[in-house]
Amino acid sequence: MKKIVLASASPRRRALLRQLGLKFIVDPGTGDEDNTLTADPHALTRLISRRKAGSVVVKYPDAVIIAADTIGVLEGQVLGKPESAAGAKKMLEQMSGKPHRVITGYTVLDTATGKTVSNSVETIVYIKSLSAAEIDAYVLTGEPLDKAGAYGIQGRGAVLVERIAGDYSNVVGLPLFALSETLKEFGIKVL
Repeated sequence: MKKIVLASASPRRRALLRQLGLKFIVDPGTGDEDNTLTADPHALTRLISRRKAGSVVVKYPDAVIIAADTIGVLEGQVLGKPESAAGAKKMLEQMSGKPHRVITGYTVLDTATGKTVSNSVETIVYIKSLSAAEIDAYVLTGEPLDKAGAYGIQGRGAVLVERIAGDYSNVVGLPLFALSETLKEFGIKVL
């Protein structure tokens, strides 16, 4: 089996990929996460994931690279990672009591053949109505600061989420069902 490279620094993506039982190495690369590149969030996440995958290609002449990018979208506005606690608080206030979209774009690239597949998956997340005290308490945990949309559904932020419609692992940062289907196209089976 070819070497598998996860082009991501995200500990959540590492954990999700481990769930599939795959052996892989991590090389985060240098992908650009500019969330202003295009108006279409699906195209944006696929573009950023391709850039992340492309940033490590030259290091691995015979490997399969997996890269991903996740964003939140609320009322047409892209919600990336907050730059500060104040930014996280503002995002959470905006999302309170409303559904938003979580979109993860991913790319799988075979460096030996050049075969590349990029896809994106969307999940709707319904955040409960949050009090100012709940928002402040959550921001104080520090958890929202490195998460797109300022919350982690797999952590303490789970109590903010009333329900979801779609793939849970997509909200965490890597849509496992869709990814496993794509990996089959590269001869990598997870079951």
